[in-house]
Amino acid sequence: MPSRLARRLIGAAAVALAALLASPPAARADADAVEPIRAVRIWPAADYTRLTLETAEPLRYNLLSLKNPDRLVLDLEDVEPERVQELLAGKILPIDPYIAAARVGRFKPGVARLVLDLKAAVKPQIFVLAPVGDYGHRLVLDLYPAVPIDPLMALLQKEMLDPASADPVDPGATKNLGEPKDPAKPRGAPRPAVARLITVAVDAGHGGEDPGAKGRRGTYEKNVTLLIARKLKAIIDAEPNMRALLTRDGDYYIALGERVEKARRVKADLFVSVHADAFVKPHARGSSVFALSERGATSTAAQWLAKRENDADLIGGVNLNRKDRYLAMTLADLSLTAQISDSLKLASAVLSELGGINSLHRGRVEQAGFAVLKAPDVPSILVETAFISNPDEERRLTNAAYQEKIANAIFRGIKAYFAKNPPLSRSTLAANGAL
Repeated sequence: MPSRLARRLIGAAAVALAALLASPPAARADADAVEPIRAVRIWPAADYTRLTLETAEPLRYNLLSLKNPDRLVLDLEDVEPERVQELLAGKILPIDPYIAAARVGRFKPGVARLVLDLKAAVKPQIFVLAPVGDYGHRLVLDLYPAVPIDPLMALLQKEMLDPASADPVDPGATKNLGEPKDPAKPRGAPRPAVARLITVAVDAGHGGEDPGAKGRRGTYEKNVTLLIARKLKAIIDAEPNMRALLTRDGDYYIALGERVEKARRVKADLFVSVHADAFVKPHARGSSVFALSERGATSTAAQWLAKRENDADLIGGVNLNRKDRYLAMTLADLSLTAQISDSLKLASAVLSELGGINSLHRGRVEQAGFAVLKAPDVPSILVETAFISNPDEERRLTNAAYQEKIANAIFRGIKAYFAKNPPLSRSTLAANGAL
Protein backbone atom coordinates (compact mmCIF):
# COMPACT_ATOMS: atom_id res chain seq x y z
CA MET A 1 0.00 0.00 0.00
CA PRO A 2 1.44 3.40 -0.98
CA SER A 3 2.75 5.59 1.80
CA ARG A 4 1.08 8.88 2.74
CA LEU A 5 3.82 10.81 0.85
CA ALA A 6 3.37 8.69 -2.26
CA ARG A 7 -0.41 9.24 -2.17
CA ARG A 8 0.15 13.00 -1.93
CA LEU A 9 2.53 12.99 -4.91
CA ILE A 10 0.12 10.91 -7.00
CA GLY A 11 -2.73 13.26 -6.11
CA ALA A 12 -0.71 16.35 -7.04
CA ALA A 13 0.28 14.81 -10.37
CA ALA A 14 -3.34 13.99 -11.13
CA VAL A 15 -4.43 17.57 -10.40
CA ALA A 16 -1.64 18.95 -12.61
CA LEU A 17 -2.55 16.59 -15.46
CA ALA A 18 -6.21 17.55 -15.21
CA ALA A 19 -5.30 21.26 -15.34
CA LEU A 20 -3.05 20.68 -18.36
CA LEU A 21 -5.76 18.82 -20.24
CA ALA A 22 -8.29 21.54 -19.45
CA SER A 23 -6.04 24.37 -20.62
CA PRO A 24 -6.37 25.81 -24.17
CA PRO A 25 -4.02 24.55 -26.91
CA ALA A 26 -2.01 27.77 -26.91
CA ALA A 27 -1.22 27.32 -23.21
CA ARG A 28 -0.05 23.74 -23.81
CA ALA A 29 2.20 24.57 -26.78
CA ASP A 30 5.82 23.97 -25.99
CA ALA A 31 8.68 26.25 -26.94
CA ASP A 32 9.43 24.24 -30.07
CA ALA A 33 5.93 24.57 -31.57
CA VAL A 34 5.92 26.16 -35.05
CA GLU A 35 3.11 28.27 -36.52
CA PRO A 36 2.10 26.34 -39.67
CA ILE A 37 1.51 29.46 -41.79
CA ARG A 38 4.70 31.43 -42.34
CA ALA A 39 3.60 33.82 -45.08
CA VAL A 40 0.85 34.64 -47.55
CA ARG A 41 1.84 36.26 -50.83
CA ILE A 42 -0.25 37.44 -53.78
CA TRP A 43 1.15 38.27 -57.24
CA PRO A 44 -1.51 39.93 -59.44
CA ALA A 45 -0.97 40.16 -63.20
CA ALA A 46 -2.92 40.15 -66.45
CA ASP A 47 -1.52 36.70 -67.31
CA TYR A 48 -2.69 35.20 -64.01
CA THR A 49 -2.85 35.93 -60.29
CA ARG A 50 -0.95 33.71 -57.88
CA LEU A 51 -1.74 33.13 -54.21
CA THR A 52 1.01 31.41 -52.22
CA LEU A 53 0.79 30.09 -48.66
CA GLU A 54 4.17 29.19 -47.23
CA THR A 55 4.13 26.73 -44.35
CA ALA A 56 6.41 24.82 -42.01
CA GLU A 57 4.73 21.52 -42.93
CA PRO A 58 2.64 20.46 -45.94
CA LEU A 59 -0.94 21.73 -45.80
CA ARG A 60 -4.03 19.59 -46.19
CA TYR A 61 -6.57 21.48 -48.24
CA ASN A 62 -9.71 21.34 -50.36
CA LEU A 63 -10.63 23.74 -53.19
CA LEU A 64 -14.15 24.46 -54.43
CA SER A 65 -15.37 26.68 -57.30
CA LEU A 66 -18.73 28.40 -56.87
CA LYS A 67 -20.90 30.35 -59.32
CA ASN A 68 -23.44 33.17 -59.07
CA PRO A 69 -21.36 35.00 -57.99
CA ASP A 70 -17.98 33.56 -58.98
CA ARG A 71 -15.98 32.51 -55.93
CA LEU A 72 -13.18 30.17 -54.93
CA VAL A 73 -13.34 28.45 -51.55
CA LEU A 74 -10.12 27.08 -50.06
CA ASP A 75 -10.43 25.02 -46.86
CA LEU A 76 -7.20 24.63 -44.86
CA GLU A 77 -6.90 21.97 -42.15
CA ASP A 78 -5.15 22.60 -38.83
CA VAL A 79 -4.86 26.31 -39.55
CA GLU A 80 -6.06 29.20 -37.41
CA PRO A 81 -8.22 31.62 -39.47
CA GLU A 82 -6.96 34.59 -37.46
CA ARG A 83 -3.40 33.87 -38.61
CA VAL A 84 -4.41 33.68 -42.28
CA GLN A 85 -6.43 36.88 -41.94
CA GLU A 86 -3.47 38.65 -40.36
CA LEU A 87 -1.06 37.63 -43.12
CA LEU A 88 -3.59 38.37 -45.87
CA ALA A 89 -4.46 41.88 -44.69
CA GLY A 90 -3.88 44.57 -47.30
CA LYS A 91 -2.67 42.18 -50.01
CA ILE A 92 -5.76 42.20 -52.25
CA LEU A 93 -5.04 45.16 -54.55
CA PRO A 94 -7.61 47.07 -56.64
CA ILE A 95 -5.49 46.43 -59.76
CA ASP A 96 -5.82 42.65 -59.38
CA PRO A 97 -7.64 41.51 -62.55
CA TYR A 98 -9.19 38.44 -60.92
CA ILE A 99 -9.60 38.81 -57.13
CA ALA A 100 -12.10 41.39 -55.86
CA ALA A 101 -11.93 40.57 -52.15
CA ALA A 102 -10.98 37.84 -49.66
CA ARG A 103 -12.57 36.64 -46.42
CA VAL A 104 -11.37 34.18 -43.83
CA GLY A 105 -13.41 32.37 -41.19
CA ARG A 106 -13.66 29.15 -39.21
CA PHE A 107 -15.52 26.58 -41.30
CA LYS A 108 -15.47 23.92 -38.57
CA PRO A 109 -13.15 23.01 -35.72
CA GLY A 110 -9.60 22.79 -37.04
CA VAL A 111 -10.48 24.09 -40.54
CA ALA A 112 -10.02 27.66 -41.77
CA ARG A 113 -12.03 28.71 -44.83
CA LEU A 114 -10.61 31.26 -47.26
CA VAL A 115 -13.16 32.68 -49.73
CA LEU A 116 -11.98 34.63 -52.78
CA ASP A 117 -14.60 36.83 -54.42
CA LEU A 118 -13.76 36.97 -58.12
CA LYS A 119 -14.04 39.76 -60.69
CA ALA A 120 -14.40 37.24 -63.52
CA ALA A 121 -14.55 33.52 -64.14
CA VAL A 122 -11.18 31.80 -63.76
CA LYS A 123 -9.55 28.43 -64.32
CA PRO A 124 -7.82 27.68 -61.00
CA GLN A 125 -4.80 25.45 -60.68
CA ILE A 126 -3.62 24.37 -57.24
CA PHE A 127 -0.45 22.46 -56.44
CA VAL A 128 2.22 22.06 -53.77
CA LEU A 129 5.93 22.78 -53.87
CA ALA A 130 8.60 21.15 -51.75
CA PRO A 131 11.03 23.35 -49.80
CA VAL A 132 13.71 24.97 -51.95
CA GLY A 133 16.17 27.79 -51.29
CA ASP A 134 14.80 30.10 -48.60
CA TYR A 135 11.25 28.77 -48.99
CA GLY A 136 9.49 26.17 -46.89
CA HIS A 137 6.55 24.13 -48.14
CA ARG A 138 4.29 26.12 -50.46
CA LEU A 139 0.67 25.71 -51.45
CA VAL A 140 0.17 27.59 -54.71
CA LEU A 141 -3.17 28.65 -56.19
CA ASP A 142 -2.98 30.12 -59.69
CA LEU A 143 -6.02 31.94 -61.12
CA TYR A 144 -5.89 31.89 -64.92
CA PRO A 145 -8.47 33.69 -67.08
CA ALA A 146 -11.27 31.45 -68.34
CA VAL A 147 -10.29 32.48 -71.88
CA PRO A 148 -6.47 32.34 -72.16
CA ILE A 149 -4.76 35.56 -73.18
CA ASP A 150 -3.31 35.41 -76.67
CA PRO A 151 -0.01 37.37 -76.62
CA LEU A 152 -0.28 38.12 -80.34
CA MET A 153 -3.79 39.56 -80.05
CA ALA A 154 -2.73 41.57 -76.99
CA LEU A 155 0.20 42.97 -78.95
CA LEU A 156 -1.99 43.91 -81.93
CA GLN A 157 -4.63 45.47 -79.68
CA LYS A 158 -2.00 47.70 -78.10
CA GLU A 159 -0.89 48.84 -81.53
CA MET A 160 -4.45 49.53 -82.61
CA LEU A 161 -5.00 51.71 -79.53
CA ASP A 162 -1.71 53.58 -79.95
CA PRO A 163 0.48 52.30 -82.81
CA ALA A 164 3.59 54.20 -81.70
CA SER A 165 3.19 54.01 -77.94
CA ALA A 166 6.27 52.68 -76.20
CA ASP A 167 5.08 53.09 -72.64
CA PRO A 168 3.96 49.94 -70.82
CA VAL A 169 0.34 49.79 -69.67
CA ASP A 170 1.42 48.70 -66.21
CA PRO A 171 0.90 51.58 -63.72
CA GLY A 172 4.27 50.84 -62.10
CA ALA A 173 6.16 51.43 -65.35
CA THR A 174 9.19 53.69 -65.00
CA LYS A 175 9.27 57.12 -66.55
CA ASN A 176 11.87 58.63 -68.87
CA LEU A 177 12.21 55.55 -70.99
CA GLY A 178 14.39 55.60 -74.09
CA GLU A 179 13.71 58.34 -76.63
CA PRO A 180 13.73 57.82 -80.40
CA LYS A 181 17.07 58.35 -82.06
CA ASP A 182 15.64 60.81 -84.60
CA PRO A 183 14.08 63.90 -82.95
CA ALA A 184 12.18 64.53 -86.15
CA LYS A 185 10.22 61.35 -85.48
CA PRO A 186 8.85 61.84 -81.95
CA ARG A 187 7.12 59.03 -80.16
CA GLY A 188 3.41 59.28 -80.82
CA ALA A 189 3.80 60.16 -84.51
CA PRO A 190 2.15 57.72 -86.97
CA ARG A 191 4.34 54.84 -88.08
CA PRO A 192 5.24 54.87 -91.75
CA ALA A 193 4.04 51.90 -93.76
CA VAL A 194 6.64 49.12 -93.80
CA ALA A 195 6.84 45.89 -95.72
CA ARG A 196 8.37 43.92 -92.87
CA LEU A 197 7.74 44.58 -89.20
CA ILE A 198 10.42 43.07 -86.96
CA THR A 199 9.20 41.61 -83.67
CA VAL A 200 11.54 41.22 -80.70
CA ALA A 201 10.52 39.27 -77.59
CA VAL A 202 12.12 40.93 -74.56
CA ASP A 203 12.26 38.68 -71.51
CA ALA A 204 12.78 40.14 -68.03
CA GLY A 205 14.39 37.33 -66.06
CA HIS A 206 12.88 35.92 -62.85
CA GLY A 207 9.89 37.62 -61.15
CA GLY A 208 7.28 36.98 -58.47
CA GLU A 209 8.20 34.09 -56.20
CA ASP A 210 11.63 33.97 -57.85
CA PRO A 211 13.60 37.14 -56.98
CA GLY A 212 16.72 35.97 -58.80
CA ALA A 213 20.04 37.14 -57.39
CA LYS A 214 20.24 39.68 -54.58
CA GLY A 215 22.84 42.42 -54.24
CA ARG A 216 24.52 43.38 -50.98
CA ARG A 217 22.43 46.55 -50.84
CA GLY A 218 19.25 44.48 -51.10
CA THR A 219 18.60 44.96 -54.83
CA TYR A 220 16.65 42.11 -56.41
CA GLU A 221 17.58 40.93 -59.88
CA LYS A 222 13.91 40.57 -60.89
CA ASN A 223 13.32 44.31 -60.40
CA VAL A 224 16.41 45.41 -62.32
CA THR A 225 15.67 43.10 -65.25
CA LEU A 226 12.11 44.40 -65.56
CA LEU A 227 13.24 48.04 -65.59
CA ILE A 228 15.85 47.37 -68.28
CA ALA A 229 13.42 45.24 -70.30
CA ARG A 230 10.83 48.04 -70.27
CA LYS A 231 13.42 50.53 -71.43
CA LEU A 232 14.53 48.21 -74.21
CA LYS A 233 10.92 47.73 -75.30
CA ALA A 234 10.43 51.50 -75.41
CA ILE A 235 13.46 52.00 -77.62
CA ILE A 236 12.43 49.17 -79.97
CA ASP A 237 8.84 50.41 -80.20
CA ALA A 238 10.11 53.86 -81.18
CA GLU A 239 11.63 52.41 -84.35
CA PRO A 240 9.27 52.62 -87.36
CA ASN A 241 9.79 49.02 -88.47
CA MET A 242 10.10 47.30 -85.09
CA ARG A 243 7.98 46.31 -82.12
CA ALA A 244 8.63 44.49 -78.88
CA LEU A 245 6.73 42.07 -76.67
CA LEU A 246 7.51 41.80 -72.96
CA THR A 247 7.17 38.24 -71.71
CA ARG A 248 6.26 39.75 -68.35
CA ASP A 249 5.36 43.36 -67.51
CA GLY A 250 5.01 43.11 -63.75
CA ASP A 251 6.26 41.33 -60.66
CA TYR A 252 5.10 37.79 -61.30
CA TYR A 253 6.74 34.57 -62.43
CA ILE A 254 6.52 33.16 -65.95
CA ALA A 255 7.72 29.59 -66.48
CA LEU A 256 10.75 29.22 -68.71
CA GLY A 257 8.83 27.23 -71.31
CA GLU A 258 6.01 29.77 -71.33
CA ARG A 259 8.51 32.53 -72.11
CA VAL A 260 9.62 30.55 -75.14
CA GLU A 261 6.01 29.86 -76.14
CA LYS A 262 5.09 33.56 -75.98
CA ALA A 263 7.93 34.44 -78.33
CA ARG A 264 6.88 31.78 -80.82
CA ARG A 265 3.19 32.72 -80.69
CA VAL A 266 3.94 36.29 -81.78
CA LYS A 267 6.32 34.93 -84.44
CA ALA A 268 9.22 36.80 -82.88
CA ASP A 269 12.30 37.37 -84.99
CA LEU A 270 14.52 37.48 -81.90
CA PHE A 271 14.34 36.55 -78.22
CA VAL A 272 16.43 38.54 -75.72
CA SER A 273 16.43 37.47 -72.05
CA VAL A 274 17.73 40.12 -69.64
CA HIS A 275 19.49 39.14 -66.39
CA ALA A 276 21.90 40.50 -63.76
CA ASP A 277 24.40 37.88 -62.64
CA ALA A 278 25.67 37.02 -59.16
CA PHE A 279 28.72 35.21 -57.87
CA VAL A 280 29.90 34.09 -54.46
CA LYS A 281 32.82 36.54 -54.57
CA PRO A 282 31.99 40.25 -54.81
CA HIS A 283 34.88 41.16 -57.10
CA ALA A 284 33.36 39.35 -60.13
CA ARG A 285 32.25 41.99 -62.63
CA GLY A 286 31.41 42.68 -66.27
CA SER A 287 28.77 41.89 -68.89
CA SER A 288 28.26 38.54 -70.64
CA VAL A 289 26.10 37.25 -73.48
CA PHE A 290 25.09 33.60 -73.89
CA ALA A 291 23.62 31.44 -76.63
CA LEU A 292 22.35 27.87 -76.59
CA SER A 293 24.81 25.01 -77.02
CA GLU A 294 24.42 21.64 -78.73
CA ARG A 295 27.62 20.20 -77.27
CA GLY A 296 27.66 21.24 -73.63
CA ALA A 297 28.80 24.43 -71.94
CA THR A 298 31.83 26.35 -73.20
CA SER A 299 33.09 26.82 -69.63
CA THR A 300 32.45 25.65 -66.11
CA ALA A 301 31.07 29.07 -65.25
CA ALA A 302 28.61 28.93 -68.16
CA GLN A 303 27.47 25.46 -67.09
CA TRP A 304 26.98 26.65 -63.50
CA LEU A 305 25.04 29.70 -64.63
CA ALA A 306 22.79 27.69 -66.95
CA LYS A 307 21.91 25.30 -64.12
CA ARG A 308 21.18 28.22 -61.83
CA GLU A 309 18.93 29.90 -64.37
CA ASN A 310 17.20 26.62 -65.26
CA ASP A 311 16.45 26.07 -61.56
CA ALA A 312 14.34 29.25 -61.64
CA ASP A 313 11.23 27.14 -62.28
CA LEU A 314 11.82 25.31 -58.99
CA ILE A 315 12.02 28.59 -57.10
CA GLY A 316 9.43 30.52 -59.09
CA GLY A 317 7.00 27.66 -58.67
CA VAL A 318 5.81 25.73 -61.71
CA ASN A 319 3.04 23.15 -61.70
CA LEU A 320 4.93 20.00 -62.60
CA ASN A 321 1.67 18.31 -63.61
CA ARG A 322 1.54 20.60 -66.65
CA LYS A 323 3.77 19.17 -69.32
CA ASP A 324 6.14 21.67 -70.91
CA ARG A 325 7.17 20.46 -74.31
CA TYR A 326 10.12 22.86 -74.58
CA LEU A 327 11.74 21.99 -71.28
CA ALA A 328 11.20 18.30 -72.06
CA MET A 329 13.05 18.63 -75.37
CA THR A 330 16.60 17.43 -75.64
CA LEU A 331 18.97 19.20 -77.98
CA ALA A 332 19.05 16.06 -80.12
CA ASP A 333 15.30 16.45 -80.70
CA LEU A 334 15.68 19.88 -82.24
CA SER A 335 16.98 21.12 -85.55
CA LEU A 336 18.95 23.88 -83.88
CA THR A 337 21.97 24.36 -86.09
CA ALA A 338 20.61 27.40 -87.91
CA GLN A 339 19.07 28.87 -84.75
CA ILE A 340 22.33 28.60 -82.82
CA SER A 341 24.32 30.03 -85.71
CA ASP A 342 22.08 33.11 -85.85
CA SER A 343 22.03 33.37 -82.07
CA LEU A 344 25.83 33.49 -81.97
CA LYS A 345 25.85 36.30 -84.53
CA LEU A 346 23.30 38.25 -82.52
CA ALA A 347 25.13 37.57 -79.25
CA SER A 348 28.43 38.76 -80.74
CA ALA A 349 26.86 42.03 -81.93
CA VAL A 350 25.25 42.70 -78.54
CA LEU A 351 28.41 41.79 -76.62
CA SER A 352 30.42 44.23 -78.73
CA GLU A 353 28.04 47.08 -77.89
CA LEU A 354 27.95 46.22 -74.18
CA GLY A 355 31.75 46.40 -74.17
CA GLY A 356 31.41 50.11 -74.93
CA ILE A 357 29.60 50.87 -71.66
CA ASN A 358 30.91 48.20 -69.28
CA SER A 359 33.81 45.84 -68.89
CA LEU A 360 33.24 42.36 -70.29
CA HIS A 361 33.39 39.39 -67.95
CA ARG A 362 34.73 37.35 -70.84
CA GLY A 363 35.74 38.68 -74.23
CA ARG A 364 33.68 36.14 -76.15
CA VAL A 365 30.16 34.79 -76.40
CA GLU A 366 29.58 31.74 -74.23
CA GLN A 367 27.20 28.82 -74.68
CA ALA A 368 25.33 26.45 -72.38
CA GLY A 369 22.03 24.56 -72.16
CA PHE A 370 19.75 27.42 -71.08
CA ALA A 371 16.13 26.23 -71.12
CA VAL A 372 14.84 29.70 -71.94
CA LEU A 373 16.84 29.75 -75.20
CA LYS A 374 15.29 26.59 -76.64
CA ALA A 375 12.94 28.12 -79.22
CA PRO A 376 13.89 26.02 -82.25
CA ASP A 377 13.04 28.74 -84.79
CA VAL A 378 13.87 32.00 -82.97
CA PRO A 379 17.45 33.26 -82.55
CA SER A 380 17.77 33.63 -78.78
CA ILE A 381 20.31 35.14 -76.41
CA LEU A 382 20.63 35.62 -72.66
CA VAL A 383 22.28 38.89 -71.58
CA GLU A 384 23.90 39.07 -68.16
CA THR A 385 24.04 42.87 -67.97
CA ALA A 386 26.37 43.03 -64.95
CA PHE A 387 27.08 41.34 -61.61
CA ILE A 388 24.48 42.44 -59.09
CA SER A 389 26.69 40.81 -56.43
CA ASN A 390 29.41 43.39 -57.16
CA PRO A 391 28.68 46.47 -55.00
CA ASP A 392 29.82 48.93 -57.69
CA GLU A 393 27.85 47.23 -60.46
CA GLU A 394 24.81 46.86 -58.19
CA ARG A 395 24.86 50.64 -57.63
CA ARG A 396 25.00 51.30 -61.37
CA LEU A 397 22.28 48.76 -62.12
CA THR A 398 19.87 50.70 -59.91
CA ASN A 399 20.60 53.96 -61.76
CA ALA A 400 17.95 54.82 -64.39
CA ALA A 401 20.49 56.50 -66.70
CA TYR A 402 22.73 53.42 -66.63
CA GLN A 403 19.76 51.13 -67.26
CA GLU A 404 19.06 53.27 -70.32
CA LYS A 405 22.67 52.83 -71.49
CA ILE A 406 22.36 49.06 -71.18
CA ALA A 407 19.07 49.03 -73.09
CA ASN A 408 20.53 51.21 -75.85
CA ALA A 409 23.60 49.00 -76.12
CA ILE A 410 21.45 45.88 -76.52
CA PHE A 411 19.34 47.71 -79.11
CA ARG A 412 22.39 48.80 -81.10
CA GLY A 413 23.55 45.19 -81.14
CA ILE A 414 20.14 44.09 -82.44
CA LYS A 415 20.28 46.74 -85.18
CA ALA A 416 23.82 45.70 -86.13
CA TYR A 417 22.70 42.08 -86.36
CA PHE A 418 19.80 42.90 -88.68
CA ALA A 419 22.03 45.14 -90.83
CA LYS A 420 24.02 42.03 -91.72
CA ASN A 421 21.20 39.48 -91.43
CA PRO A 422 17.97 40.98 -92.82
CA PRO A 423 14.85 39.15 -91.65
CA LEU A 424 13.10 36.91 -94.14
CA SER A 425 9.90 38.25 -95.67
CA ARG A 426 6.54 36.99 -94.53
CA SER A 427 3.74 36.84 -97.07
CA THR A 428 1.13 37.22 -94.34
CA LEU A 429 2.67 40.35 -92.86
CA ALA A 430 0.75 43.47 -93.85
CA ALA A 431 1.79 47.07 -93.45
CA ASN A 432 -0.39 47.39 -90.34
CA GLY A 433 1.68 44.78 -88.51
CA ALA A 434 -0.85 41.95 -88.57
CA LEU A 435 0.61 38.45 -88.74
